[in-house]
Amino acid sequence: MVSKDSIKEYLFDSIGFKSREEKVALGVASMEILYYFAKVHLEVGQSIILEELIANYQCKLITIRFYADIHKLIEQFIERDSSPERHRGHVINTQYPEVMETKSLESQTINPSLFLTTMEQRGILHFSIGGEEIIVDSTDFSKLSYDQILNKIKEKLSL
Repeated sequence: MVSKDSIKEYLFDSIGFKSREEKVALGVASMEILYYFAKVHLEVGQSIILEELIANYQCKLITIRFYADIHKLIEQFIERDSSPERHRGHVINTQYPEVMETKSLESQTINPSLFLTTMEQRGILHFSIGGEEIIVDSTDFSKLSYDQILNKIKEKLSL
């Protein structure tokens, strides 16, 4: 399993950043590294999930899109970013490593309307790579049935 976030964390810890622009550049570099890993795996016939390489390899497309009540989503977003386990390179935007005085895990206030607008602008609310779609309500994680999701995936793959 290779993930963009893991690659970003290694880059943050090795290189750091001093501005939002440098943080974005590290994010772009992590995607390029991820594409490289995906390309190598696909070239030898191993499966991997990555929409940007679909055109070069014959893949069956399935989008699994999770959604939640906006207030619960904001609560989960703040909780995740406030967690001491969350890598700080994902949370802060100005300098990593952080200057000690600015290192704070205080909760933040997020405007639901602005949050939705940002998600819409980034294409998150209606994201699809094409092909089949599976839509999952993740408002309450305790009600998620991973077996049901897996069965839907298997069903879509057999079409």
